[in-house]
Amino acid sequence: MTRMAAFRNRVGGFAFGGDYNPEQWDPAVWREDVRLMREAGVNAVSLGVFAWASLEPEPGKYEFGWLDEAMDLLHENGISVNLATPTAAPPVWLTHLHPEVFPIMADGQPFGFGNRLHYDPSSPIYREYAANITTKLAERYSFHPALAMWHISNEYGPTAYNEASSVNFRRWLRGKYGDLETLNEAWTTRFWGQIYTDWDQIEVPNIPRTWMNPARKLDFKRFTSDALLECYVAERDIVRSFRDDIPIMTNFMRFYRNADYWKWAPEEDAVALDIYPNPADADSHVSAAFQFDLFRSLKGGQPWMLMEQAAGAVSQWRLNVVKEPGRMRLGSLQAVSRAADSVMFFQWRASRGGHERFHSAMLPHSGPDSRTFREVVDLGRELKLLAPVAGTRSQSEIAILFDWDGWWGLEETHGLPRADFSYPDTVMRHYTPLWERHYPVDVVPSGADLAAYKVLVVPNAYLIDDEGAERIRAFARDGGTVIMSFFSGVVDECNRVRPDGYPGAFRELIGAKIDEYWPARPHEVFAVEFADGRRATSTWWRDDLHLETGTALATYAGGLLAGRAAVVENRYGSGRVVYVATLLEQAAFDAVVLDAVEAAGVRSRFGDVPAHVECAVRESSEHEYVFLLNHSGEQSASVPVDGDGTDLLTGRAVSGVIELAPLGAAVIQRTRR
Repeated sequence: MTRMAAFRNRVGGFAFGGDYNPEQWDPAVWREDVRLMREAGVNAVSLGVFAWASLEPEPGKYEFGWLDEAMDLLHENGISVNLATPTAAPPVWLTHLHPEVFPIMADGQPFGFGNRLHYDPSSPIYREYAANITTKLAERYSFHPALAMWHISNEYGPTAYNEASSVNFRRWLRGKYGDLETLNEAWTTRFWGQIYTDWDQIEVPNIPRTWMNPARKLDFKRFTSDALLECYVAERDIVRSFRDDIPIMTNFMRFYRNADYWKWAPEEDAVALDIYPNPADADSHVSAAFQFDLFRSLKGGQPWMLMEQAAGAVSQWRLNVVKEPGRMRLGSLQAVSRAADSVMFFQWRASRGGHERFHSAMLPHSGPDSRTFREVVDLGRELKLLAPVAGTRSQSEIAILFDWDGWWGLEETHGLPRADFSYPDTVMRHYTPLWERHYPVDVVPSGADLAAYKVLVVPNAYLIDDEGAERIRAFARDGGTVIMSFFSGVVDECNRVRPDGYPGAFRELIGAKIDEYWPARPHEVFAVEFADGRRATSTWWRDDLHLETGTALATYAGGLLAGRAAVVENRYGSGRVVYVATLLEQAAFDAVVLDAVEAAGVRSRFGDVPAHVECAVRESSEHEYVFLLNHSGEQSASVPVDGDGTDLLTGRAVSGVIELAPLGAAVIQRTRR
């Protein structure tokens, strides 16, 4: 049995609970907490995430009595513990003894004390103290009966420009390139006379007075992710050395740029996500769906953990809108529908002070006689009804490329035809029409095995290495359909423009050469005409395309590029490639994507269901579980159901059509055919 399977067995299906911070409360409150946790159906809590100063109030002086008492109390009440190493919040005594552990920011100023993540991940002093507290925790609690999981640190993310970072950066570069000649070639240092003749000349790329060598900055992003990962692995290996059957993880974040989660995921027993969709954003649930698909995909389709979300409002935006009644439940079921095996919150009890004193909690300031707590209790009851779904998986015939190297290349380096690309925005633009038509979608990195898919969507893959480019070409040659947007295949992994003309890696694939990139002037709008007579507009970008083997699906209807292709189709091997060379208006772009998907023979079993009703399926060897989630707060929906089943949330038999109230949900269990 895998570690995560054992964890699911222990909690009886889905983990349900949140961050618990007993050190912030008088012990007299703890018993009320545990009584209310049991009332709510809480079966797991994350403990000690920010407790370093409470566990080690002075260097080498440890106070574990309070944690012993809390662990014992939780175990006595049937609540499992996800015990954290508290290394995301070094105590003030450490920063006073060793101010060099503070991260120096890009502008040369120290981060300073008073927040969290105030450490240089390359600092040997920080790593030493982090290892010490981790070892003490593992020695004391590895075999405590409450322990069900280890939570290593929290939301890894600091980028530091310290001398220790420079030393570690040089070590990392030596490992990657081996010698300076290779590094100078990769970084194109002959440009502007930046040639290095000694390793000690290389420093972290803090802000210069003009622009930065793009390859140097790109490698620093890769290094930063790897340096943080080294911190995680060091603590993970310490706790694993004491006991090997407990799952270990840390918590990731939504659209987070500083860590390449494709590289992190193999080092964890499960990936975990902290996500806070903004209730003020009407489409925030679509972005959340993409994140859930990404996290399901990070470990090859295995279930993942929703580690943090808000029960109501948060406290990080200028306007912190409350989740209207039913939204918290719907968002939680949405995560479960896309293979989450936990529903956890930050946090259990709302804090009276500190920055997040108005951040919502499972138990809010208004106490148990509150709307939020009643909704939490109801959600806990429903998750028990859904226990058979835990551990099941999802399948897809469509994949979308999401790559941190490509993201960094597009947004972290200057000198592009446009400096205002948003990689998350362009990914969501490609994902949204698929979500609206209820196509299941996996997310893949560059170089992934694509054999399981019929369609690959490639949004703005500006930077791609040779292996990743060849995997895409081979996918098309073998019969796959590739949908690709402009400014893809342009540079190699060192941010060097590929030879033989744009789009470099994909010229033969798209069947066209690009003479120039034409970013649009402000307010420019271009008329586009499709071969079937449809007309549309585009903005923001145009490729000056010259067709070779490709044919035009749409052309510009006016201007200097009149008659040139705006959308190209190319037959490549046994497959088909659709390349979009401009920023089409959304409806026209959606039609291009969906037409290509249908032409590839991929069908949505929920194609007639309105877009505001999300449809997702999880499967076991015996059953499928169809999730129907109505995201509209005003519209009800009648959803056709193919075959008979049982709604696990109500226990009612379902056949023909199911009615969903506004913000309503159903989870239909059916026997697999």
